[in-house]
Amino acid sequence: MSIAIVNGIRLSYHMVGEGPLVLLIMGSGSPGRAWRTYQVPALVQAGFRVATLDNRGIAPSEESADGITIDDLVADSAALIEYLGTPAHVVGTSLGALVAQELALERPELIDHAVMMATAGRPHPMLLALNAGERELHDENVRLPPRYGAAIKATLHLSPHTLEDPAAAQHWLDMFEFSASATAAPGVRAQLGIDYSRNRLSDYTRITTPSLIIGFSDDLLAPPKYCREVAAAIPDARYVEIDRCGHLGYLERPEEVNRVVIDFLFGRTHQDHDRP
Repeated sequence: MSIAIVNGIRLSYHMVGEGPLVLLIMGSGSPGRAWRTYQVPALVQAGFRVATLDNRGIAPSEESADGITIDDLVADSAALIEYLGTPAHVVGTSLGALVAQELALERPELIDHAVMMATAGRPHPMLLALNAGERELHDENVRLPPRYGAAIKATLHLSPHTLEDPAAAQHWLDMFEFSASATAAPGVRAQLGIDYSRNRLSDYTRITTPSLIIGFSDDLLAPPKYCREVAAAIPDARYVEIDRCGHLGYLERPEEVNRVVIDFLFGRTHQDHDRP
């Protein structure tokens, strides 16, 4: 793990491999190491230099407990790319996908290709309600029993196909229960305050970066319809939908996700996975 002082803050990142730079941007409340189990090894083996970062709000990066905006995260990622050496391929999921979209819009000279997973271009009521509820729980110092919180998170973030297998379901429940303590961190609370209310679809028509949008068929928080809207807005963007996975599809079906991402970065296509 390394620390860079960029955009006026302390930003934690980890880099491995040789070749063209790929920056992986994680979703809300999650550290960059979530990419390291599946995506980082696959990208390094494919010949890329891969950087993961802990977004502002995730220690040991600056927690910025007084508030965080999408624009802050975009500026942080842009500064880190400049620090590591431009240009970069950028891959983001959920909140990280929103950052990648705005980065492609505002700083296209920094990006070769952009991949956005589990994304949206306009507010989704499920996401807004979930964020509001989590903020209220935090602010009123209410902590759900860890086992119950884990069950809720599994239901919201995973595909029913994943949870059909009792052993797989128990694995995910154990992992979510173990990580429950992270929700109390001040920086995570600051990330929960990020404004998702803007409709940006009309703005995305100005994106010129070659873009791939990946939707997950059973995603409740970023339904495929919302992902397809982003793909339709960005000129010449490709859309690929991965079956039998939810909001954490990059962990549920990592081999499929990795193959689609790597093929796109190399300019290869797989029309059999495209959805209209």
